[in-house]
Amino acid sequence: MAQLSDKTILVTGATSGMGPLVALDLARMGAEVVMVARDEKRGEAALAEVRSRSGSQAISLMRCDFASQADIRKLASDFCARHARLDVLVNNAGSVSATRQLTVDGLEQTFAVNHLGYFLLTNLLLDLLERSAPSRVVNVASVAHRRGDIDFENLEYERGGYAIMKAYARSKLANVLFTAELARRLAGKSVTVTCLHPGTVATNIWSRAPWFARPLLAVAKRFMLRPEEGARAIVHLATSPDLEKQTGGYYEKGRRVNPSPSAQDEALAKRLWEESSKLVKLA
Repeated sequence: MAQLSDKTILVTGATSGMGPLVALDLARMGAEVVMVARDEKRGEAALAEVRSRSGSQAISLMRCDFASQADIRKLASDFCARHARLDVLVNNAGSVSATRQLTVDGLEQTFAVNHLGYFLLTNLLLDLLERSAPSRVVNVASVAHRRGDIDFENLEYERGGYAIMKAYARSKLANVLFTAELARRLAGKSVTVTCLHPGTVATNIWSRAPWFARPLLAVAKRFMLRPEEGARAIVHLATSPDLEKQTGGYYEKGRRVNPSPSAQDEALAKRLWEESSKLVKLA
């Protein structure tokens, strides 16, 4: 295992599923870990468990609802005020909705949380990542991106056509496109950006699935990976010395593989960056 005693790592989506297990592994390796949770009570419980199991007190909690751009901006501001460096950012927070829901910012929720949340937080922390270089950004994507599309005329399904898996696949394709475009923009700055499918993991992200899909999901979970296995895949990208200079890649089963043809479209990635900048008011 890599030794991370001088590293500061921020892990979003740290309340349940893979998030607290990623934090646990990183804490055991000696890193200072900042866990981000939407719900403070659940976050405190996850924090106490990670501290207990790791034996480390160099773990703290910050609150952020990634459905709120104001929350994301506050998280970034508070983190920069409290920490002099950021060696690894793990974008792991995620959500799905059975029906089209809007955030407090009036954006389709799955796209807003799963993609725009990554996009805004990373951009707000870029200066700190660059000052801390060599540093890394790890985006948790999904093999579901291979079924996704980006339709700029109906990006948030405002013209209809919403379905839970369509929205999720679109947001995960956006993760892969964002990874590639950010890596191109950071070329030569010693900040690497990678993304991965951590495996089909039995987490509670699908708790909002429609009622008719839940029996099938209950059966499918018997064949899914344990969250510990997915967490190890994330930690590998965040810490492996072998990946120190690898950037822009998409990983499955621990190997860099080609993502979908759409995910390799540089023009699409650039336009998505431009549209995302407008949606989070960075443009």
